[in-house]
Amino acid sequence: METTEEKIAKLKKILYENSNIVFFGGAGVSTESGVPDFRSKDGLYNNRGVRFESYSPEYLLSRDCLENEPEVFFEFYRQKLDGRSVKPNKAHYALAKLEREGRLKGVVTQNIDGLHQLAGSKKVFEIHGTTKRNYCMRCAKVYPADFIFECEEKIPRCTCGGVVRCDVTLYGEQLPEDAVRGAVEAISAADVLIIGGTSLTVYPAASYIDYFTGRQLVVINKQPLSKFFSGAVTLEINAPIGEVLGAATEG
Repeated sequence: METTEEKIAKLKKILYENSNIVFFGGAGVSTESGVPDFRSKDGLYNNRGVRFESYSPEYLLSRDCLENEPEVFFEFYRQKLDGRSVKPNKAHYALAKLEREGRLKGVVTQNIDGLHQLAGSKKVFEIHGTTKRNYCMRCAKVYPADFIFECEEKIPRCTCGGVVRCDVTLYGEQLPEDAVRGAVEAISAADVLIIGGTSLTVYPAASYIDYFTGRQLVVINKQPLSKFFSGAVTLEINAPIGEVLGAATEG
């Protein structure tokens, strides 16, 4: 059986022999930065706090909650999704480095924390939106990332009186068309697809990997994901993604 070090050596060879790589990532990419995931034992859904225990986690991050109980929505959002002090980790920086070198053609992320861009990645398809953008629901005026968190009012409002919301795709909303289109096009055109930090249980996002028809499929995840791919995986490494990508891009 191959060691993790031997598998990382294989990954390094793949990375530096190819120049049309796309990365598809989930919550596990950011947990190493201290961002909680959603569904694990220690995740956001299971640690929403006494104040919100009577609400389902899906409702708290839904369009219905935003429209029908905005005070509840924004209280939860401010308490649980304030990632302004969070920094990128080795995985984010490794992917940004591969992009600068012309090897990585895009990052498709299910995360909403903006850490890929903070690390230097330019071509990022945020298929679930981002907390780094806010806009007015009435007039569409754009507000900075800090606005909702720093607003003293329970419900943040625009100068026109409309509610200012985060540019995150909530339950009950369609995924952003431009990001989805870009993600599918990038995955379809890739020679190498790296899937990392995801359980592949969130749909429709997880279905986008079905568009991949390239040569090599790499999985970097703490838990095995081979069962999803019917033997199509070129290389699977079950280890922390920051450790793996950091080591594979050294030098």
